[in-house]
Amino acid sequence: MPARLLLSEITHQHSHQGADPAGSYEVSCERLTKLVEGKDMEDLADAGGVSGLARSLKADLDKGLSEDEEDFKKRAIAFGTNTYPAAQLTPFWEYVWEAMQDTTMQILALCAAVSLAVGLSTEDPAKGWYDGAGIAFAIILVLVVGSTSNYQQSLQFASLNDEKRKIFLNVSRGGKRLKVSIFEILVGDVVHISIGDQVPADGILIQGHSLSIDESSMTGESEHVHVNEKHPFLISGCKVMDGFGSFLVTGVGMNTEWGRVMSTLNEDNEEDTPLQIRLDTLASSIGKMGLSVAVLVLVVLIIRFFATVDFHHFSSHDVRTLVEFFSIAVTIVVVSVPEGLPLAVTLTLAYSMHKMMVDKALVRKLAACETMGSATTICSDKTGTLTMNLMTVVKSWCCGALREPDHTTEQLSKEAMAVNGLRVTNAAVEQLEDGNKPVINGTPTESAVLAWACKLGARFNAVRASTDVIVISSFNSEKKRMGVIIKTKNEGKFRVHWKGAAEIVLEQCDKVIDENGFVLPMTSQKKTELHQIIDTFARNALRALCLCYRDLRADEVSGEGQDMPDQGMVCLAIVGIKDPCRPGVPEAVAVCQKAGILVRMVTGDNVTTAMAIARECGILRAGGVAIEGKDFRTMTPEAQMLLLPSLQVMARSSPTDKHMLVRRLLEMGDVVAVTGDGTNDAPALHEASIGLAMGICGTEVAKEASDIVILDDNFASIIKVVRWGRSVFFNIQKFIQFQMTVNLVALSINFVSAVGSGYAPLTAVQLLWVNLIMDTLGALALATEPPSDELMKEKPIGSTAPLMTNAMWRNIACQWMYQLVVLLVMQYQGANILSLHPVPSQPGHDNGNPKLVCMIFNAFVFCQIFNQINARKPYEFNVFAGLLQSRMFNIVWLITCLFQVLLVEFVGTFTSTTHLSWDQWLICVGLGAVSIPIAFVCKFIPVPEKPFAELLLRRRTLRQAQADLRRASVSHKSATSKSGASVSTPAWSPHSRTLQTSAASKTVRSGPSLGADGHHANLRTGLNGLLLPEGRYHIEGRQDGSPAHQE
Repeated sequence: MPARLLLSEITHQHSHQGADPAGSYEVSCERLTKLVEGKDMEDLADAGGVSGLARSLKADLDKGLSEDEEDFKKRAIAFGTNTYPAAQLTPFWEYVWEAMQDTTMQILALCAAVSLAVGLSTEDPAKGWYDGAGIAFAIILVLVVGSTSNYQQSLQFASLNDEKRKIFLNVSRGGKRLKVSIFEILVGDVVHISIGDQVPADGILIQGHSLSIDESSMTGESEHVHVNEKHPFLISGCKVMDGFGSFLVTGVGMNTEWGRVMSTLNEDNEEDTPLQIRLDTLASSIGKMGLSVAVLVLVVLIIRFFATVDFHHFSSHDVRTLVEFFSIAVTIVVVSVPEGLPLAVTLTLAYSMHKMMVDKALVRKLAACETMGSATTICSDKTGTLTMNLMTVVKSWCCGALREPDHTTEQLSKEAMAVNGLRVTNAAVEQLEDGNKPVINGTPTESAVLAWACKLGARFNAVRASTDVIVISSFNSEKKRMGVIIKTKNEGKFRVHWKGAAEIVLEQCDKVIDENGFVLPMTSQKKTELHQIIDTFARNALRALCLCYRDLRADEVSGEGQDMPDQGMVCLAIVGIKDPCRPGVPEAVAVCQKAGILVRMVTGDNVTTAMAIARECGILRAGGVAIEGKDFRTMTPEAQMLLLPSLQVMARSSPTDKHMLVRRLLEMGDVVAVTGDGTNDAPALHEASIGLAMGICGTEVAKEASDIVILDDNFASIIKVVRWGRSVFFNIQKFIQFQMTVNLVALSINFVSAVGSGYAPLTAVQLLWVNLIMDTLGALALATEPPSDELMKEKPIGSTAPLMTNAMWRNIACQWMYQLVVLLVMQYQGANILSLHPVPSQPGHDNGNPKLVCMIFNAFVFCQIFNQINARKPYEFNVFAGLLQSRMFNIVWLITCLFQVLLVEFVGTFTSTTHLSWDQWLICVGLGAVSIPIAFVCKFIPVPEKPFAELLLRRRTLRQAQADLRRASVSHKSATSKSGASVSTPAWSPHSRTLQTSAASKTVRSGPSLGADGHHANLRTGLNGLLLPEGRYHIEGRQDGSPAHQE
């Protein structure tokens, strides 16, 4: 039952039944809370230890709680649920209040009040309130639309935060292991934890091996705590850093320190992303420009007014004219201040995050949405990301011979095989009595070995019942192996078992079992044969595991914490595990390569296995390099940097190797995305530009260190994240182009009109409507455009890429000139062209015609409406491509058109508009529609790719450098002539990062000294002809069929 439903059911029952469910149990909630928080061993002993607590809580330490809903409800009423009160969302009215704090809005509200007061006191009250009410209505509309948008975004962020908190763990219930949400865990549950998990509740250890807990989040202590029989207390919210075990839950939710702390916290999504910071700077600059224009317009209007007004007959009409001038100036400021820029970023980020969730990617940090669009390289894990993580033993060498897994003979040492397969694991097997396949719960690798062991006829429960575990060495990505010391119950004998990476574990063996079950010394010939078998498995893209054991004397076993014997082992079997490549991965890798993103595989597998999978995925190409982690880490930083442009596969890598790889790539200027699933991957995930944790096989530690969680562990989902990351930047560019065009036209037409005629053609209410189109509605239309396939044909966006490109400036300039010409012609010659006669005494519009004034406003708005379509494709000729797929854009565009019609035809009293005939409507719409062919034609005007400012700066720097060079040359020649020496310029310096070869005229990275022929000594070419340093690595064969080779 979901936690929230359970909680509401509990509350309902508790309020109506009046019963005390706590009386059903022999221990109170308060005592359990005090027991764990005080870590009181004496109190635990008085309670009978963990087994005594289990009896008091009516729980079974082996089978867990029974799957009884009524029992769950009673426990939840008695001890609470594992939930805490969520922080309250900011109510809608607070967003409205925040919007009202804007200074320009307050000034406009004051103007509306003054206009309303003057109109009511000096004119007919039935009509005198129109102007003031019109401004007030426009202000309210802007406030409500903006606040609604912000409120909707907050709801989306809250929904995403709920997704972040969804964590599932293994719990024993009814004798079976089940995946249960942490919110559904109850007191009395038996929870199984392993490395990387988060402790979901307070509890007492039942059994554990090498269990190390990071309690720094609760205690502040950086030292990891070793949880064992002497220290059995587990605190909710802490992380498992090593080992595995199970514990009895004694406290949940608000009865834990973690729950009380979390109830006081609120998720903060207010951090500014890098793009928001850059846009704030741009918005500030535009706002200052608008403020300057507004002041100039106001000064010009007032000077012209006072130069013509009759002070002897100063009337209320003159006062209203001054108020109108002032409100126009303030409205120009409102229009020019691009508050839509941060809104556009928020909208596109929220929209992208929501769509990424649909595409199986949970964004944990907002900035990652933007940064992913700049990614130049992706360092991906193999297992589960590039492959399906569905492992099966398909080949095996057992007791002296290669065998098919389904046809292993009866002569094998089944007892040793079964114990090794079933005891060196933290998995669980439910063997069904009806003869069906056993249900296995564990990691994919463990499940594959367990399924294979069960095929040999091994009985999981029987093996576990006949042996006791003494010591376990758990698996991690550094050791690449795990081991266990067991003691047989009948004979009291000790034995150590190991399994892990085949070439590592094989080196521990000096004996081997033959087909008859006899233990024989391992000859060098036999070891060479086994290495060849491992290599054969690897070349067939199989993961090779080796299983071995050794009998121990009693004096070699000292118990928990001892160093486990790992030499002199008996090699029992080598198995080849198949993990097929995910469908769609080769295509996704090809898309990355076309988009300028280099994909690298970083895996713990054998280098031959890794290369085989990399070829299958399309990662390893001709000239690409594969290297083992141990060889990479011994190279100098300079050699590593020389190798990295060609490096495509790193095998047998440790978390330290991955972290070193990420740091070196960052030092070279790459924007690095890294995938990780293990606890030890956390440093690399944290160090990378974008950390991508796996949602299925990833640990909670890895997820906490990441920026984005890939929910389906699929590499193809990472490509979708890149697409959305790029669309964030391009959507913002679309909106900037659109808004800058509206800004420049509105400011220009008002300034020119104020200087030329003494009045502004656009009223305050009309400008506020334009502001609404430009900011909120424009942001909603353009910031929510879905990404197109064209985005993945471009190179990665640089982190310092200009927000406004030369092509955008060209587009803006063309539209600005066209619209300004049209509006000025309409204003000064429109009456003659359209045969409209002047109508005097229009407030604020001397000698104006209401239809002409309305048509100027209408044409201006429709120019922006059609230019919004142009803004969709700043760099493409076909601006209609994908228009039907942009649902939000079409809805907003149609709503804007509808509202414009309503404003002109039905709200004319407030907006200074009047009814237009159908031919006048066609003229206004047609003038707006012409902006589309204007945009098409202007795109034929060539512009340089480099920003104009950068080109000017470079030209100035070049001229300065040439002047310095000429001065240095004159000085050099003078010194040479005096000394009589001949000085030659060196072709290459060991301190330089690049050298220029005259033969090929291409730049290559520097390395060791040059040979006599002008080429680097001891170097060969890798990917794209790049030079490579000395070292141990593999170079993929050329496309002409020449073989791959190893140095």
